[in-house]
Amino acid sequence: MMKKQLKNIEQFSGVTEQCSKKMEQPSITRITRITGLILIMCMTLFSCDKFLEENPKDKLPADDVYNKLSDVYLNAVASLYTYIGGYSDSQGLQGTGRGVYDLNTFTTDEAIIPTRGGDWYDGGFWQGLFLHDWGIENDAIQATWEYLYKVVMLSNKSLEIIDKYSATHSDAELPAYRAEVQALRAMYYYYLMDLFARVPLVQSSSLSIKDVVQSDRKTIFEFIFSQLQEAAPLLSDTHSNQSGPYYGRITRPVVTFLLAKLALNAEIYTDNDWTDTQRPDGKNIKFTVNGNELNAWETTVYYCDQLKSLGYKLEPKYETNFSIFNEPSAENIFTIPMNKTLYTNQMQYLFRSRHYNHAKAYGLSGENGPSATIEALETFGYETPGQDPRFDICYFAGIVHDLKGNIIKLDNGTVLEYLPWDVALDITDTPYEQTAGARMKKYEVDPTATKDGKLMENDIVLFRYADVLLMKSEAKVRNGENGDDELNEVRSRVNASSRPATLENILAERQLELAWEGWRRQDLIRFGQFTRAYSSRPQLPKEESGYTTVFPIPEKIRVMNDNLTQNPGY
Repeated sequence: MMKKQLKNIEQFSGVTEQCSKKMEQPSITRITRITGLILIMCMTLFSCDKFLEENPKDKLPADDVYNKLSDVYLNAVASLYTYIGGYSDSQGLQGTGRGVYDLNTFTTDEAIIPTRGGDWYDGGFWQGLFLHDWGIENDAIQATWEYLYKVVMLSNKSLEIIDKYSATHSDAELPAYRAEVQALRAMYYYYLMDLFARVPLVQSSSLSIKDVVQSDRKTIFEFIFSQLQEAAPLLSDTHSNQSGPYYGRITRPVVTFLLAKLALNAEIYTDNDWTDTQRPDGKNIKFTVNGNELNAWETTVYYCDQLKSLGYKLEPKYETNFSIFNEPSAENIFTIPMNKTLYTNQMQYLFRSRHYNHAKAYGLSGENGPSATIEALETFGYETPGQDPRFDICYFAGIVHDLKGNIIKLDNGTVLEYLPWDVALDITDTPYEQTAGARMKKYEVDPTATKDGKLMENDIVLFRYADVLLMKSEAKVRNGENGDDELNEVRSRVNASSRPATLENILAERQLELAWEGWRRQDLIRFGQFTRAYSSRPQLPKEESGYTTVFPIPEKIRVMNDNLTQNPGY
């Protein structure tokens, strides 16, 4: 039912970036194609007035859109959710390529896209991510910046609309609507701060370029945290991953998860000079939470406990969270709704990873790309007596079969066998050019998926409760306490043996539990291991002092605004 309701929202809101391609030319997409320069100007914060005041034929006149509360909800709140997922590169928080997920994954020791002859070189883009050699004019980094700021600016516009409507109306729902948009904007600033550190903090949809200034990372962090704390009490406690009127929306649990994540990374996010090898101590970073002063680790634990009190728990089976119809999960906290007939959100990750013949055996398509790194195999204990039980859930390795159990073969008739240990950055002209690497398997195969398998029914998981338990375990250990219970609650769910909660074991567990979920870059930075050497990547020079822990301000953006200065090291 809720998926049908969301479809109605898409049809009536006028912000239809995820509408069916058969309808073609969604309003924002059409504007983008016709007025690309205006979009760039909007993203660089000259003024969003011209962009947002476009009047395409499939939108109601501005004066007629906000005559009643339902109009405000559809056009100023629900419309924003069409941007959480995406169908083109760099759009959406997950599901598409060359965006937030890829910047957080293929820059790490978790996953690699090998160059396979004529496949996957792409001008050195994928190698550049893995080697931390992306430069200041990287198109994907620029597109990610533009996407994130697009949603920030649209959220600013929505807040202005709600405030204007509230001036003449007293509907009881308005404070909650405003809080929802405020929290969504804060979430997008969270991604901007995490990726780019020093960014403009803009709270107006029509700010002149001369008035735009760049804020330090700590200022952005404090703004996000306070905005989420302010919004939380006004939001529903509903589990938004589950079908119903709040399906796919920002609710209090989503905000609570973000507050825990912010506190856990407070040492990083309050550090305005991340290149000096020094950072604040989380025990000395203070927050006011429910009237009490807590340090960063105590704050993390508080919000993790709040999520438990809101009814989240581990699913008995790990796989349930990624099944074809995973809406009932008691563990997933925030997801991107997927439905092949209602939305055009795409999930490219399975499609990109599987060998062509592997995907063909499912009646789908593949691109024979992303694979597990050597380091990931070692963490999972692949082919050892202690191999982690989650390996076979997360990866295809060795001989693979179709959904009926038949062995899949290559075009020459030989058996398709993935060779995990042979993965490397460039495997061109090797005997295993086509077959090196363990491939992504985490989401259940939807044999009815369309568009080469990218339009599937499995909702894309962004936040889940297993991460909450691991955050709590880590925070307790960093605060000098014992985090064994939380760590081993996660491990026992998959029948893995108990381990003491040391920081080393917690980092390993995060890779085991959260493989392919887009958290590895943030984790490695927090644990001080993002720039270390690993297979196919040398140690980054010490004099670089970890400047690649943030991405550069895109040069095409920076030169359009004299108030923007480049991040250190670039």
